[in-house]
Amino acid sequence: MNLIQQIKEAGIVGCGGAGFPTHVKLNAQVEYFIVNGAECEPLLRTDRWLMCNRARELVEAAWAVKEHLGAAHGVIGLKGSYRQEIAALEEAIAQTGAPITLHKMESFYPAGDEQVLVREVTGRVVPPAGIPLDVGCVVSNAATMVCVRDAMEGHPFTWKYLTVTGVVREPTVLHVPLGTSFSDCIAQAGGTTESRYFVISGGPMMGAPMTMEQAAQAVVTKTTSGILVLPEDSHLSISHQIPLAHMLNRARSACIQCSYCTEMCPRHLMGHPLEPHRIMRKLAAAPDLHEILEDPDVRRAQLCCECGICELVACPMGLQPRRVNATLKKLLGEQKIRYPKGEGQGEENPWREMRKIPTAKAAARAGVGDYYHIQITQMKEFAPEKVSLPLRQHIGAPASPVVSPGDRVKAGQLIAGCPEGQLGAVLHAPFDGRVEQVEERITIVKEDDVR
Repeated sequence: MNLIQQIKEAGIVGCGGAGFPTHVKLNAQVEYFIVNGAECEPLLRTDRWLMCNRARELVEAAWAVKEHLGAAHGVIGLKGSYRQEIAALEEAIAQTGAPITLHKMESFYPAGDEQVLVREVTGRVVPPAGIPLDVGCVVSNAATMVCVRDAMEGHPFTWKYLTVTGVVREPTVLHVPLGTSFSDCIAQAGGTTESRYFVISGGPMMGAPMTMEQAAQAVVTKTTSGILVLPEDSHLSISHQIPLAHMLNRARSACIQCSYCTEMCPRHLMGHPLEPHRIMRKLAAAPDLHEILEDPDVRRAQLCCECGICELVACPMGLQPRRVNATLKKLLGEQKIRYPKGEGQGEENPWREMRKIPTAKAAARAGVGDYYHIQITQMKEFAPEKVSLPLRQHIGAPASPVVSPGDRVKAGQLIAGCPEGQLGAVLHAPFDGRVEQVEERITIVKEDDVR
């Protein structure tokens, strides 16, 4: 069985982003294969733990993928401040003889954005609305490489590494089955110190916000990189809960056109024609957003990577250009309006290096600076009595169940396949158990003596 087939049968999707099926992404021939070890979001420590503690497996997987892609260069991009991680990776490279190099970057945000990472490692700029493949690169994150190494040994993707931090008593990296509840994960981190709290799935800059009640229904998926628990009255909690209509009215009335959002935008600094301040200006004359979807400036919202620098770092008025862009991107998508690849590419801003945002500063401006320097070196492994696995955990079609309620399953057994001819990924049971429910999620209750 070749590497791509092993990855496909293991059900691996990108662990650090939207969950693009890895067997499809790696079906290419490129010059550069780049492993993203920059751990883009402040506070997350999962990839750092993996680079320290599973360095050899990561390097071996990167070597195998590099050879499959026919890449002349195999590079792990990470921050130069990651001294322990660098030492572990260098030792693994020396032990294996792998043709892999390290590219050490400054500690800035968003160093882990894949287009920024490509620029840092290769000097090449991915075109507007393009992907790294357009400039001869494939990027995959560190956690995904560990999954690939497991797949090379015949182990499917059924357990997930993630960070749990914030107002918890024991911030930690967890290793849990897919489908584990957020509540169980928070309990494994010693529980929260707050009676009422707010949760972000992922990191503080780009993660998905949840109320305490929503988080109680959430489960770990293949793309869950972290669980950030914050006080209910924190800056991020308050800003995320501003109603959309109120947020848009504030943008229309309070934007002073300082253009800081544009001047600090990572995509704009690389020469992309995205100018958030112009989009904010167009809102002022648009009671209905649908009225401005034909505007060229507004259509450039599709180029936004939603890193959050514009609203959490740049804007002096506390407005939310990122959220405006995300809203417009959704409307443009519903209208099936796509930005033409490569259109409007300009010269890289000569001030780009000077305008990189230190990661610690990004965390402080997001109101989570108190948690930035928490040292997380431990990893806990935990399996609950029940898991609930969503059929949609990735880009593309949801997985299609091949089990029914009452069926008994073994750890690693296929429980949902990929629909024929569609983009997607398969799903496996994380432990021995009995299928309790099959709807939008497959619920499995643990049993120790499944035959």
